Amino acid sequence: MSTIKIALGQILVEGGEPERNFERAHKMIKEAKKEACQIIVLPETIDFAWTHPSSLKEAKEIPGDYSNLFCSWAKESDIYVCVGLTEKRGEKNYNTSILINPDGEIILKYSKINLLTVEFPFYEIGTSLGVVDTPLGRIGLNICADNYKESTHIAKTLASMGADLILSPSSWTVDHYIKEDEDPYRDKWLSPLHHVCHYFNTYMVSVTSVGYIVGGPYEGKKMVGCSLVVGPNGLIKQGLFNEFAGELTTLDIALKENKLKGVQIGQNLREKAYNFEW
Repeated sequence: MSTIKIALGQILVEGGEPERNFERAHKMIKEAKKEACQIIVLPETIDFAWTHPSSLKEAKEIPGDYSNLFCSWAKESDIYVCVGLTEKRGEKNYNTSILINPDGEIILKYSKINLLTVEFPFYEIGTSLGVVDTPLGRIGLNICADNYKESTHIAKTLASMGADLILSPSSWTVDHYIKEDEDPYRDKWLSPLHHVCHYFNTYMVSVTSVGYIVGGPYEGKKMVGCSLVVGPNGLIKQGLFNEFAGELTTLDIALKENKLKGVQIGQNLREKAYNFEW
């Protein structure tokens, strides 16, 4: 498969400020286009911010007002856009990510399954996984804590469905006193991402937000960036790690098609001495 250019849109996400958050996202989408990127990945719930109380009453449907903005920006910049939004679905809300093609069409939608306990009052559990074929390769979606060590079965299932690339809008948080040189997330995130990519022959892109959390159960903590791109051979790219590191990072990936199917995956895992109890 050909090399693709990916943009990591690591942005400041302010609680309860969708218009300001969207303004920053739009700017990064346009910047990614100038850098000749084919796809940009943005963080989790960038409308209201993760677990912000305003989302309970102000969330929008998908398709709807907020997702339509991103569809128009994807078409405007002729680029694939992956973004996390709060989705109103009937009387319930979901923590949802969408993939939009350069024609401005939503081609894949996913709602987070591995919700943290503090998320329960804000979002319902997602009930489906999917992948989609694109000219860039077969792409799957998950979100943030879906990639905890105990929930890697979610990404493994996407890889087993043939995903060459898994995109994961995220919102990694730490206590306010954590400094850059401490990096508590290296083992927490890099280890399970590499585990999936190595054994299941896929690539994963997890893009996170930055800034201090205002409102909700994590008020006072901070989002610290450190977006990660991981492949079968390990870490490929890491974003800046601090609460002020709003930045666009770009990179080229020589994506390899995930050709193994069905029982071939298990046979390959045995050849690699895979621990099936992991």
